[in-house]
Amino acid sequence: MERCTYTYGNVQMMKKLWERNEQDNNGVIDSFKTIDKDSSYANFKKLTPIQTFYHGESILITGGTGFLGKLLIEKLLRGCPGIKCIYLLIRSRKGKDVSQRLEEMFGNVLFSKLKEKEPTFRNRIIPIEGDCTLSNLGISIIDNDELIKEVSIIFHVAATVKFNEKIKLATAINVRSLKDLINLSKNMPKLKSFVHVSSIYANCMESLIEEKFYEPPMDSDKLLNLVDSINEKLLDEITPRLLGICPNSYVYTKAVAENVVKKNIGIIPIGIFRPAVVISTYREPIQGWVDNIYGPIGIGLSAGLGLMRVIHCDGSIKISLVPSDMVVNGLIASAWDIAYNQRLNDIPIYNYVSKDNPITYDDLKDKAVKYGLQFPTAKAIWYYSFRNIKHRLVYIFYMYLLHLLPALIVDTFALCIGKQPRLLKIYNKIHQFSDVINVFTTTEWQFTNERWEELLKKLTVEDRQLFFCDIKELIWDTFFEKYILGIRLYVIKDPIETLPQARIKWRRLYWIHQTLKLIIVSVLLTITWAIILRLFVIIDYA
Repeated sequence: MERCTYTYGNVQMMKKLWERNEQDNNGVIDSFKTIDKDSSYANFKKLTPIQTFYHGESILITGGTGFLGKLLIEKLLRGCPGIKCIYLLIRSRKGKDVSQRLEEMFGNVLFSKLKEKEPTFRNRIIPIEGDCTLSNLGISIIDNDELIKEVSIIFHVAATVKFNEKIKLATAINVRSLKDLINLSKNMPKLKSFVHVSSIYANCMESLIEEKFYEPPMDSDKLLNLVDSINEKLLDEITPRLLGICPNSYVYTKAVAENVVKKNIGIIPIGIFRPAVVISTYREPIQGWVDNIYGPIGIGLSAGLGLMRVIHCDGSIKISLVPSDMVVNGLIASAWDIAYNQRLNDIPIYNYVSKDNPITYDDLKDKAVKYGLQFPTAKAIWYYSFRNIKHRLVYIFYMYLLHLLPALIVDTFALCIGKQPRLLKIYNKIHQFSDVINVFTTTEWQFTNERWEELLKKLTVEDRQLFFCDIKELIWDTFFEKYILGIRLYVIKDPIETLPQARIKWRRLYWIHQTLKLIIVSVLLTITWAIILRLFVIIDYA
Protein backbone atom coordinates (compact mmCIF):
# COMPACT_ATOMS: atom_id res chain seq x y z
CA MET A 1 0.00 0.00 0.00
CA GLU A 2 1.38 3.35 -1.03
CA ARG A 3 1.69 5.75 1.88
CA CYS A 4 1.85 9.53 2.00
CA THR A 5 5.62 10.22 2.15
CA TYR A 6 6.10 13.83 1.16
CA THR A 7 6.61 16.53 3.76
CA TYR A 8 6.01 20.24 4.08
CA GLY A 9 8.19 22.16 1.60
CA ASN A 10 9.51 19.02 -0.13
CA VAL A 11 11.00 20.35 -3.36
CA GLN A 12 11.40 16.93 -4.95
CA MET A 13 7.70 16.26 -4.48
CA MET A 14 6.97 19.67 -5.95
CA LYS A 15 8.95 18.85 -9.08
CA LYS A 16 7.05 15.60 -9.53
CA LEU A 17 3.75 17.42 -9.17
CA TRP A 18 4.91 19.99 -11.69
CA GLU A 19 5.83 17.28 -14.20
CA ARG A 20 2.47 15.57 -13.63
CA ASN A 21 0.68 18.85 -14.22
CA GLU A 22 2.55 19.48 -17.48
CA GLN A 23 1.57 16.03 -18.76
CA ASP A 24 -2.08 16.44 -17.78
CA ASN A 25 -3.80 19.28 -19.61
CA ASN A 26 -6.93 18.74 -17.54
CA GLY A 27 -5.19 19.16 -14.20
CA VAL A 28 -5.99 22.50 -12.64
CA ILE A 29 -3.63 23.40 -9.82
CA ASP A 30 -3.79 27.02 -8.80
CA SER A 31 -0.23 27.52 -7.72
CA PHE A 32 1.05 25.95 -10.97
CA LYS A 33 -0.57 28.63 -13.11
CA THR A 34 2.31 31.06 -12.77
CA ILE A 35 4.72 31.54 -15.63
CA ASP A 36 7.86 30.89 -13.61
CA LYS A 37 8.37 27.45 -12.02
CA ASP A 38 10.50 28.90 -9.24
CA SER A 39 7.61 31.11 -8.15
CA SER A 40 5.41 27.96 -8.11
CA TYR A 41 7.90 26.33 -5.74
CA ALA A 42 7.65 29.43 -3.55
CA ASN A 43 3.84 29.22 -3.57
CA PHE A 44 4.05 25.57 -2.59
CA LYS A 45 6.30 26.36 0.35
CA LYS A 46 3.70 28.84 1.62
CA LEU A 47 1.10 26.11 1.98
CA THR A 48 0.19 24.81 5.42
CA PRO A 49 0.76 21.11 6.24
CA ILE A 50 -2.89 20.27 5.54
CA GLN A 51 -2.89 22.21 2.28
CA THR A 52 0.33 20.44 1.29
CA PHE A 53 -1.31 17.07 1.94
CA TYR A 54 -4.14 17.86 -0.50
CA HIS A 55 -1.88 19.43 -3.12
CA GLY A 56 -2.15 17.62 -6.46
CA GLU A 57 -4.54 14.97 -5.11
CA SER A 58 -7.70 13.56 -6.67
CA ILE A 59 -10.55 13.21 -4.19
CA LEU A 60 -13.72 11.12 -4.30
CA ILE A 61 -16.77 12.34 -2.37
CA THR A 62 -20.05 10.49 -1.92
CA GLY A 63 -23.06 12.42 -0.64
CA GLY A 64 -21.69 15.59 -2.22
CA THR A 65 -25.15 16.99 -3.00
CA GLY A 66 -26.20 16.73 0.66
CA PHE A 67 -25.85 19.35 3.38
CA LEU A 68 -22.37 18.38 4.60
CA GLY A 69 -21.24 17.30 1.14
CA LYS A 70 -21.80 20.72 -0.41
CA LEU A 71 -19.91 22.41 2.41
CA LEU A 72 -17.06 19.92 2.08
CA ILE A 73 -16.70 20.52 -1.67
CA GLU A 74 -16.79 24.28 -1.19
CA LYS A 75 -14.17 24.32 1.57
CA LEU A 76 -11.80 21.89 -0.16
CA LEU A 77 -11.76 24.01 -3.32
CA ARG A 78 -11.52 27.31 -1.48
CA GLY A 79 -9.19 26.27 1.33
CA CYS A 80 -6.86 23.82 -0.40
CA PRO A 81 -5.25 25.39 -3.51
CA GLY A 82 -3.74 22.79 -5.74
CA ILE A 83 -6.32 20.00 -5.47
CA LYS A 84 -6.20 18.31 -8.84
CA CYS A 85 -9.87 17.36 -8.99
CA ILE A 86 -12.88 16.18 -7.03
CA TYR A 87 -14.83 13.19 -8.29
CA LEU A 88 -18.41 13.65 -7.18
CA LEU A 89 -20.70 10.61 -7.06
CA ILE A 90 -24.13 11.86 -8.06
CA ARG A 91 -27.35 10.28 -9.30
CA SER A 92 -30.15 11.40 -11.57
CA ARG A 93 -33.18 12.43 -9.59
CA LYS A 94 -36.69 13.77 -10.13
CA GLY A 95 -36.27 14.00 -13.88
CA LYS A 96 -32.93 15.83 -13.63
CA ASP A 97 -29.76 14.28 -15.00
CA VAL A 98 -26.33 14.56 -13.38
CA SER A 99 -25.39 17.76 -15.23
CA GLN A 100 -28.65 19.49 -14.32
CA ARG A 101 -28.30 18.56 -10.66
CA LEU A 102 -24.73 19.83 -10.66
CA GLU A 103 -25.77 23.16 -12.19
CA GLU A 104 -28.56 23.51 -9.67
CA MET A 105 -26.20 22.77 -6.77
CA PHE A 106 -23.56 25.27 -7.84
CA GLY A 107 -26.26 27.91 -8.27
CA ASN A 108 -26.66 27.89 -4.48
CA VAL A 109 -25.58 31.04 -2.65
CA LEU A 110 -23.22 28.79 -0.67
CA PHE A 111 -20.75 28.84 -3.58
CA SER A 112 -20.75 32.63 -4.05
CA LYS A 113 -17.45 33.22 -2.24
CA LEU A 114 -15.78 30.38 -4.13
CA LYS A 115 -16.98 31.80 -7.45
CA GLU A 116 -15.40 35.14 -6.60
CA LYS A 117 -12.10 33.58 -5.53
CA GLU A 118 -11.89 31.01 -8.33
CA PRO A 119 -14.38 31.47 -11.18
CA THR A 120 -13.09 28.33 -12.94
CA PHE A 121 -13.55 25.98 -9.97
CA ARG A 122 -16.03 23.89 -11.99
CA ASN A 123 -13.10 22.62 -14.07
CA ARG A 124 -11.97 20.62 -11.06
CA ILE A 125 -15.32 18.89 -10.48
CA ILE A 126 -15.76 15.58 -12.31
CA PRO A 127 -19.26 14.11 -11.90
CA ILE A 128 -19.49 10.33 -11.66
CA GLU A 129 -22.97 8.98 -12.26
CA GLY A 130 -23.85 6.49 -9.58
CA ASP A 131 -26.34 5.59 -6.88
CA CYS A 132 -25.63 4.45 -3.32
CA THR A 133 -28.78 2.32 -3.33
CA LEU A 134 -27.38 0.14 -6.12
CA SER A 135 -24.82 -2.64 -6.07
CA ASN A 136 -21.24 -1.38 -6.52
CA LEU A 137 -22.64 2.16 -6.17
CA GLY A 138 -24.09 1.96 -9.70
CA ILE A 139 -20.75 3.10 -11.16
CA SER A 140 -19.94 2.21 -14.79
CA ILE A 141 -16.89 0.11 -15.64
CA ILE A 142 -15.16 3.06 -17.33
CA ASP A 143 -15.71 5.37 -14.34
CA ASN A 144 -14.73 2.57 -11.99
CA ASP A 145 -11.37 2.18 -13.75
CA GLU A 146 -10.72 5.92 -13.68
CA LEU A 147 -11.43 6.15 -9.95
CA ILE A 148 -9.10 3.23 -9.25
CA LYS A 149 -6.35 4.87 -11.27
CA GLU A 150 -6.65 8.45 -9.96
CA VAL A 151 -8.23 8.69 -6.48
CA SER A 152 -6.01 9.10 -3.42
CA ILE A 153 -8.45 10.50 -0.81
CA ILE A 154 -12.03 9.38 -0.14
CA PHE A 155 -14.77 11.04 1.91
CA HIS A 156 -17.78 8.76 2.34
CA VAL A 157 -20.45 11.25 3.42
CA ALA A 158 -23.47 9.63 1.77
CA ALA A 159 -26.17 8.39 4.15
CA THR A 160 -29.87 8.42 4.69
CA VAL A 161 -30.44 10.50 7.80
CA LYS A 162 -34.16 9.80 7.91
CA PHE A 163 -34.58 8.24 11.33
CA ASN A 164 -37.57 6.07 10.44
CA GLU A 165 -36.37 5.00 6.98
CA LYS A 166 -37.34 1.47 5.92
CA ILE A 167 -34.65 -0.99 6.97
CA LYS A 168 -34.03 -2.26 3.41
CA LEU A 169 -33.23 1.19 2.03
CA ALA A 170 -31.35 2.30 5.15
CA THR A 171 -29.17 -0.81 4.91
CA ALA A 172 -28.49 -0.29 1.21
CA ILE A 173 -27.35 3.31 1.68
CA ASN A 174 -25.73 3.24 5.11
CA VAL A 175 -24.14 -0.23 5.01
CA ARG A 176 -23.84 -1.72 1.53
CA SER A 177 -22.57 1.47 -0.14
CA LEU A 178 -19.78 1.69 2.44
CA LYS A 179 -18.79 -1.94 1.91
CA ASP A 180 -18.77 -1.51 -1.88
CA LEU A 181 -16.74 1.70 -1.65
CA ILE A 182 -14.17 0.04 0.63
CA ASN A 183 -13.87 -2.85 -1.82
CA LEU A 184 -13.32 -0.34 -4.62
CA SER A 185 -10.70 1.53 -2.60
CA LYS A 186 -8.65 -1.65 -2.06
CA ASN A 187 -7.71 -1.50 -5.73
CA MET A 188 -6.53 2.13 -5.60
CA PRO A 189 -2.71 2.23 -5.65
CA LYS A 190 -2.62 5.91 -4.70
CA LEU A 191 -5.00 5.70 -1.74
CA LYS A 192 -3.71 7.67 1.27
CA SER A 193 -6.82 8.31 3.33
CA PHE A 194 -10.43 7.10 3.56
CA VAL A 195 -12.80 8.91 5.94
CA HIS A 196 -16.13 7.32 6.80
CA VAL A 197 -18.59 9.83 8.26
CA SER A 198 -20.56 8.10 10.99
CA SER A 199 -22.48 9.67 13.90
CA ILE A 200 -21.76 10.04 17.59
CA TYR A 201 -25.21 8.51 18.14
CA ALA A 202 -24.45 5.35 16.14
CA ASN A 203 -23.72 3.79 19.53
CA CYS A 204 -26.36 5.63 21.55
CA MET A 205 -27.34 2.35 23.23
CA GLU A 206 -24.29 3.02 25.43
CA SER A 207 -24.35 5.72 28.12
CA LEU A 208 -20.63 6.45 27.65
CA ILE A 209 -19.48 6.77 24.04
CA GLU A 210 -15.73 6.47 23.63
CA GLU A 211 -13.50 6.65 20.56
CA LYS A 212 -13.56 2.92 20.01
CA PHE A 213 -15.55 0.22 18.24
CA TYR A 214 -18.64 -1.21 19.90
CA GLU A 215 -20.33 -4.54 19.30
CA PRO A 216 -22.82 -3.98 16.43
CA PRO A 217 -26.49 -4.95 16.82
CA MET A 218 -25.86 -7.40 13.96
CA ASP A 219 -22.86 -8.42 11.89
CA SER A 220 -22.78 -6.37 8.68
CA ASP A 221 -22.60 -9.38 6.34
CA LYS A 222 -25.49 -11.08 8.12
CA LEU A 223 -27.65 -7.97 7.82
CA LEU A 224 -26.87 -7.60 4.12
CA ASN A 225 -27.74 -11.26 3.53
CA LEU A 226 -30.95 -10.83 5.53
CA VAL A 227 -32.26 -7.84 3.55
CA ASP A 228 -31.34 -9.57 0.29
CA SER A 229 -33.17 -12.79 1.14
CA ILE A 230 -36.42 -11.44 2.62
CA ASN A 231 -39.08 -9.41 0.79
CA GLU A 232 -39.59 -5.84 1.90
CA LYS A 233 -43.06 -6.36 3.37
CA LEU A 234 -41.82 -9.08 5.72
CA LEU A 235 -38.76 -6.94 6.56
CA ASP A 236 -41.04 -4.09 7.60
CA GLU A 237 -43.00 -6.45 9.84
CA ILE A 238 -39.91 -7.76 11.65
CA THR A 239 -38.13 -4.39 11.85
CA PRO A 240 -39.22 -3.65 15.46
CA ARG A 241 -37.78 -6.97 16.64
CA LEU A 242 -34.69 -6.43 14.50
CA LEU A 243 -34.02 -2.99 15.98
CA GLY A 244 -34.39 -4.18 19.55
CA ILE A 245 -33.19 -1.37 21.84
CA CYS A 246 -31.97 0.75 18.91
CA PRO A 247 -34.27 3.78 18.69
CA ASN A 248 -34.53 3.80 14.88
CA SER A 249 -33.21 2.36 11.62
CA TYR A 250 -30.70 5.21 11.20
CA VAL A 251 -28.89 4.41 14.45
CA TYR A 252 -29.12 0.68 13.74
CA THR A 253 -27.56 0.83 10.27
CA LYS A 254 -24.93 3.38 11.30
CA ALA A 255 -23.81 1.05 14.08
CA VAL A 256 -23.63 -1.86 11.65
CA ALA A 257 -21.68 0.30 9.16
CA GLU A 258 -18.93 0.83 11.71
CA ASN A 259 -18.61 -2.96 11.81
CA VAL A 260 -17.84 -2.85 8.06
CA VAL A 261 -14.96 -0.46 8.75
CA LYS A 262 -13.65 -2.60 11.60
CA LYS A 263 -13.34 -5.61 9.29
CA ASN A 264 -10.78 -3.71 7.20
CA ILE A 265 -8.35 -2.94 9.97
CA GLY A 266 -4.78 -2.93 8.66
CA ILE A 267 -5.91 -3.29 5.03
CA ILE A 268 -6.52 0.30 3.93
CA PRO A 269 -5.78 3.70 5.55
CA ILE A 270 -9.30 4.30 6.90
CA GLY A 271 -10.79 6.15 9.86
CA ILE A 272 -14.18 7.08 11.31
CA PHE A 273 -15.35 10.62 11.96
CA ARG A 274 -18.32 10.83 14.36
CA PRO A 275 -19.95 14.27 14.50
CA ALA A 276 -22.67 15.07 17.04
CA VAL A 277 -25.83 17.01 16.08
CA VAL A 278 -24.84 18.97 12.98
CA ILE A 279 -26.38 22.43 12.71
CA SER A 280 -25.89 25.53 10.55
CA THR A 281 -22.56 27.20 9.76
CA TYR A 282 -20.71 29.31 12.30
CA ARG A 283 -18.21 31.32 10.22
CA GLU A 284 -17.90 30.22 6.61
CA PRO A 285 -18.54 30.53 3.80
CA ILE A 286 -21.78 32.20 4.94
CA GLN A 287 -22.71 32.59 8.59
CA GLY A 288 -25.86 30.73 9.55
CA TRP A 289 -26.26 28.87 6.25
CA VAL A 290 -28.40 25.72 6.35
CA ASP A 291 -30.58 23.88 3.85
CA ASN A 292 -32.47 21.28 5.89
CA ILE A 293 -34.93 21.01 8.78
CA TYR A 294 -33.39 18.13 10.74
CA GLY A 295 -33.19 18.11 14.54
CA PRO A 296 -32.90 21.52 16.23
CA ILE A 297 -33.34 23.27 12.86
CA GLY A 298 -36.82 21.77 12.49
CA ILE A 299 -37.72 22.70 16.06
CA GLY A 300 -36.46 26.25 15.55
CA LEU A 301 -38.39 26.57 12.30
CA SER A 302 -41.68 25.31 13.77
CA ALA A 303 -41.34 27.47 16.89
CA GLY A 304 -40.37 30.55 14.87
CA LEU A 305 -43.48 30.19 12.72
CA GLY A 306 -45.60 30.04 15.87
CA LEU A 307 -46.65 26.44 15.24
CA MET A 308 -44.72 24.41 17.77
CA ARG A 309 -45.34 25.51 21.35
CA VAL A 310 -44.22 22.51 23.42
CA ILE A 311 -41.84 19.59 23.10
CA HIS A 312 -41.15 16.64 25.36
CA CYS A 313 -37.65 17.57 26.45
CA ASP A 314 -35.56 17.68 29.61
CA GLY A 315 -34.20 21.20 29.37
CA SER A 316 -31.46 20.58 31.93
CA ILE A 317 -29.60 17.94 29.92
CA LYS A 318 -26.71 18.83 27.62
CA ILE A 319 -27.12 18.62 23.86
CA SER A 320 -23.99 18.14 21.77
CA LEU A 321 -24.28 20.64 18.90
CA VAL A 322 -21.56 21.11 16.26
CA PRO A 323 -21.70 23.80 13.52
CA SER A 324 -21.49 22.30 10.03
CA ASP A 325 -18.53 24.37 8.78
CA MET A 326 -16.50 23.27 11.79
CA VAL A 327 -17.53 19.66 11.12
CA VAL A 328 -16.25 19.96 7.53
CA ASN A 329 -12.96 21.47 8.71
CA GLY A 330 -12.67 18.59 11.16
CA LEU A 331 -13.28 16.12 8.32
CA ILE A 332 -10.55 17.69 6.22
CA ALA A 333 -8.12 17.59 9.16
CA SER A 334 -9.00 13.99 10.05
CA ALA A 335 -8.19 12.78 6.50
CA TRP A 336 -4.74 14.35 6.90
CA ASP A 337 -4.27 12.73 10.30
CA ILE A 338 -5.40 9.29 9.08
CA ALA A 339 -2.83 9.35 6.27
CA TYR A 340 0.09 10.23 8.51
CA ASN A 341 -0.80 8.21 11.58
CA GLN A 342 -1.67 4.73 10.41
CA ARG A 343 -0.81 2.15 13.05
CA LEU A 344 -0.89 -1.60 12.87
CA ASN A 345 -4.22 -3.04 14.07
CA ASP A 346 -5.65 0.41 14.68
CA ILE A 347 -8.37 2.43 12.98
CA PRO A 348 -8.59 6.03 14.23
CA ILE A 349 -12.01 7.14 15.47
CA TYR A 350 -12.71 10.80 16.15
CA ASN A 351 -15.64 11.82 18.37
CA TYR A 352 -16.47 15.37 17.31
CA VAL A 353 -18.63 16.71 20.14
CA SER A 354 -19.17 19.85 22.21
CA LYS A 355 -18.44 18.28 25.62
CA ASP A 356 -15.74 20.89 26.30
CA ASN A 357 -18.10 23.76 25.47
CA PRO A 358 -21.44 22.44 26.76
CA ILE A 359 -24.91 23.81 26.14
CA THR A 360 -28.26 22.58 27.50
CA TYR A 361 -31.64 22.40 25.82
CA ASP A 362 -32.81 25.28 28.02
CA ASP A 363 -29.79 27.32 26.90
CA LEU A 364 -30.69 26.55 23.31
CA LYS A 365 -34.29 27.66 23.87
CA ASP A 366 -33.31 30.86 25.68
CA LYS A 367 -30.81 31.91 23.02
CA ALA A 368 -33.29 31.08 20.27
CA VAL A 369 -35.85 33.33 21.98
CA LYS A 370 -33.30 36.11 22.45
CA TYR A 371 -32.36 36.30 18.79
CA GLY A 372 -35.66 35.05 17.39
CA LEU A 373 -37.39 38.14 18.72
CA GLN A 374 -34.79 40.27 16.93
CA PHE A 375 -35.33 38.57 13.57
CA PRO A 376 -39.00 37.52 13.36
CA THR A 377 -40.35 36.20 10.09
CA ALA A 378 -43.18 37.76 8.12
CA LYS A 379 -44.44 34.21 7.46
CA ALA A 380 -45.25 33.53 11.12
CA ILE A 381 -48.84 32.48 11.77
CA TRP A 382 -48.70 33.10 15.51
CA TYR A 383 -46.51 34.71 18.13
CA TYR A 384 -43.54 32.74 19.47
CA SER A 385 -44.47 30.78 22.59
CA PHE A 386 -42.35 27.69 23.22
CA ARG A 387 -41.34 25.59 26.23
CA ASN A 388 -39.52 22.36 27.06
CA ILE A 389 -41.69 19.94 29.04
CA LYS A 390 -39.78 17.34 31.04
CA HIS A 391 -42.61 15.05 32.13
CA ARG A 392 -44.46 13.05 29.48
CA LEU A 393 -47.97 13.36 30.94
CA VAL A 394 -47.63 17.13 31.33
CA TYR A 395 -46.38 17.34 27.73
CA ILE A 396 -49.39 15.37 26.45
CA PHE A 397 -51.76 17.73 28.31
CA TYR A 398 -50.11 20.81 26.77
CA MET A 399 -49.94 19.14 23.35
CA TYR A 400 -53.72 18.73 23.30
CA LEU A 401 -54.35 22.15 24.79
CA LEU A 402 -51.89 24.23 22.73
CA HIS A 403 -51.61 22.21 19.51
CA LEU A 404 -54.55 19.97 18.74
CA LEU A 405 -57.39 22.06 20.24
CA PRO A 406 -56.45 25.26 18.34
CA ALA A 407 -55.87 23.20 15.19
CA LEU A 408 -59.31 21.60 15.51
CA ILE A 409 -60.97 25.00 15.96
CA VAL A 410 -59.12 26.56 13.00
CA ASP A 411 -59.76 23.59 10.68
CA THR A 412 -63.45 23.50 11.63
CA PHE A 413 -63.73 27.20 10.83
CA ALA A 414 -61.90 26.60 7.52
CA LEU A 415 -64.41 23.91 6.56
CA CYS A 416 -67.30 26.21 7.41
CA ILE A 417 -66.06 28.88 4.99
CA GLY A 418 -65.17 26.39 2.24
CA LYS A 419 -61.41 26.29 2.78
CA GLN A 420 -59.17 23.23 2.91
CA PRO A 421 -58.35 22.20 6.52
CA ARG A 422 -54.58 21.98 6.96
CA LEU A 423 -53.53 22.61 10.55
CA LEU A 424 -54.28 19.16 11.98
CA LYS A 425 -52.19 17.55 9.21
CA ILE A 426 -49.31 19.93 9.98
CA TYR A 427 -49.46 19.10 13.68
CA ASN A 428 -49.57 15.40 12.89
CA LYS A 429 -46.21 15.79 11.11
CA ILE A 430 -44.83 17.90 13.96
CA HIS A 431 -45.82 15.26 16.52
CA GLN A 432 -44.35 12.46 14.41
CA PHE A 433 -41.10 14.43 14.23
CA SER A 434 -41.21 15.00 18.01
CA ASP A 435 -41.70 11.28 18.66
CA VAL A 436 -38.78 10.35 16.40
CA ILE A 437 -36.31 12.63 18.20
CA ASN A 438 -37.79 12.02 21.65
CA VAL A 439 -34.99 9.72 22.81
CA PHE A 440 -32.45 12.45 22.01
CA THR A 441 -34.32 15.19 23.87
CA THR A 442 -34.75 13.18 27.07
CA THR A 443 -31.42 11.35 27.32
CA GLU A 444 -27.95 12.64 28.09
CA TRP A 445 -24.78 10.83 27.02
CA GLN A 446 -21.18 11.12 28.14
CA PHE A 447 -18.45 11.30 25.50
CA THR A 448 -14.69 11.01 25.34
CA ASN A 449 -12.62 12.65 22.59
CA GLU A 450 -8.94 12.20 23.46
CA ARG A 451 -7.98 11.20 19.94
CA TRP A 452 -9.62 14.29 18.52
CA GLU A 453 -7.79 16.45 21.04
CA GLU A 454 -4.52 14.80 19.98
CA LEU A 455 -5.26 15.77 16.38
CA LEU A 456 -5.88 19.39 17.37
CA LYS A 457 -2.49 19.55 19.07
CA LYS A 458 -0.79 18.50 15.82
CA LEU A 459 -2.25 21.40 13.85
CA THR A 460 -0.08 24.42 13.17
CA VAL A 461 -1.33 27.89 14.05
CA GLU A 462 -2.06 28.50 10.36
CA ASP A 463 -4.06 25.30 9.97
CA ARG A 464 -6.02 25.99 13.17
CA GLN A 465 -7.10 29.31 11.67
CA LEU A 466 -7.69 28.11 8.12
CA PHE A 467 -9.51 24.94 9.19
CA PHE A 468 -11.16 26.24 12.35
CA CYS A 469 -12.61 23.24 14.18
CA ASP A 470 -11.87 23.66 17.90
CA ILE A 471 -15.26 23.61 19.61
CA LYS A 472 -13.71 25.12 22.76
CA GLU A 473 -13.24 28.38 20.84
CA LEU A 474 -16.87 28.54 19.68
CA ILE A 475 -18.89 31.44 21.13
CA TRP A 476 -22.48 30.26 21.40
CA ASP A 477 -24.07 33.73 21.50
CA THR A 478 -22.32 34.68 18.28
CA PHE A 479 -23.43 31.43 16.71
CA PHE A 480 -27.10 31.69 17.70
CA GLU A 481 -27.47 35.20 16.36
CA LYS A 482 -26.57 33.94 12.88
CA TYR A 483 -28.31 30.59 13.39
CA ILE A 484 -31.73 32.19 13.85
CA LEU A 485 -31.16 34.61 10.99
CA GLY A 486 -30.00 31.71 8.82
CA ILE A 487 -33.23 29.76 9.41
CA ARG A 488 -35.16 32.87 8.39
CA LEU A 489 -33.12 33.47 5.22
CA TYR A 490 -32.26 29.99 3.94
CA VAL A 491 -35.01 27.69 5.27
CA ILE A 492 -38.10 29.88 5.50
CA LYS A 493 -36.83 31.87 2.46
CA ASP A 494 -37.85 35.15 4.04
CA PRO A 495 -35.46 37.90 2.80
CA ILE A 496 -34.03 40.43 5.23
CA GLU A 497 -35.90 43.21 3.39
CA THR A 498 -39.16 42.03 4.97
CA LEU A 499 -37.83 42.50 8.52
CA PRO A 500 -39.63 45.87 9.15
CA GLN A 501 -42.99 44.38 8.10
CA ALA A 502 -42.26 41.23 10.10
CA ARG A 503 -41.66 43.26 13.27
CA ILE A 504 -44.95 45.09 12.78
CA LYS A 505 -46.75 41.77 12.30
CA TRP A 506 -44.88 40.34 15.32
CA ARG A 507 -46.14 43.13 17.58
CA ARG A 508 -49.67 42.62 16.33
CA LEU A 509 -49.44 38.87 16.95
CA TYR A 510 -48.03 39.57 20.41
CA TRP A 511 -51.06 41.63 21.43
CA ILE A 512 -53.46 39.11 19.88
CA HIS A 513 -51.62 36.38 21.80
CA GLN A 514 -51.86 38.31 25.09
CA THR A 515 -55.52 39.18 24.50
CA LEU A 516 -56.38 35.55 23.80
CA LYS A 517 -54.58 34.48 26.98
CA LEU A 518 -56.56 37.08 28.94
CA ILE A 519 -59.83 35.85 27.42
CA ILE A 520 -59.01 32.21 28.20
CA VAL A 521 -58.02 33.06 31.78
CA SER A 522 -61.22 35.13 32.20
CA VAL A 523 -63.37 32.28 30.88
CA LEU A 524 -61.66 29.77 33.18
CA LEU A 525 -62.07 32.05 36.18
CA THR A 526 -65.73 32.62 35.30
CA ILE A 527 -66.33 28.87 35.01
CA THR A 528 -64.46 28.24 38.26
CA TRP A 529 -66.45 30.95 40.05
CA ALA A 530 -69.73 29.54 38.73
CA ILE A 531 -68.78 26.07 39.97
CA ILE A 532 -67.85 27.43 43.40
CA LEU A 533 -71.16 29.32 43.65
CA ARG A 534 -73.02 26.21 42.59
CA LEU A 535 -71.30 24.21 45.33
CA PHE A 536 -72.28 26.78 47.94
CA VAL A 537 -75.89 26.63 46.77
CA ILE A 538 -75.86 22.84 47.05
CA ILE A 539 -74.30 23.04 50.51
CA ASP A 540 -76.87 25.62 51.69
CA TYR A 541 -79.71 23.53 50.29
CA ALA A 542 -78.39 20.46 52.08
